[in-house]
Amino acid sequence: MNAPVSNATYIHPTAVVDKGAVIGLGTKVWHFCHLMSSCRIGSNCILGQNTFVASHVMIGDDVKIQNNVSLYEGVVLDNEVFVGPSAVFTNVLNPRAHIERKAEYRPTLVGQGATIGANAVIVCGNAIGQYAMVGAGSVVTKDVLPFELVYGNPARVMAWVSRAGEKLHFDASGQATCPSSGEKYELKENRVRPL
Repeated sequence: MNAPVSNATYIHPTAVVDKGAVIGLGTKVWHFCHLMSSCRIGSNCILGQNTFVASHVMIGDDVKIQNNVSLYEGVVLDNEVFVGPSAVFTNVLNPRAHIERKAEYRPTLVGQGATIGANAVIVCGNAIGQYAMVGAGSVVTKDVLPFELVYGNPARVMAWVSRAGEKLHFDASGQATCPSSGEKYELKENRVRPL
């Protein structure tokens, strides 16, 4: 471990943190993780066993990343994102072993509060909107709007969800109430917004 960390931050002895990595207060980095230089991890995050974070990856506050996830250059996770075990992020559309394409990395932005299910694949160059949910094993090949629930291969819109992750059932006027939080939502022009 080469990067300076605060007393409130925990890094397991088997983790490798390269010089220049920035780790926020209260973050926990578990067994066999590797954080490369120039990555930025926010406060109060959890990086599960065997997480890889490439240089220049940005992770917000209160993010939970489960075991066996690799975040390659170009990935940005906003605050409160959940990434399920073995989810896959790419950064090049047409990789070849014999051709270097580092200048062709495409960004992937995951918005605040979004959930990526276990074993999902996020093809680079796409954005996952705030509080969206990507089902386990799905393959995301296009942008996911805020509050959309998508799953399948390729991932398709199956429903809308609240900030609490509950399915929303809209009435004839385009209004819905989250069954667990009581928050109200509106569906208008194929977009959901909290009221």
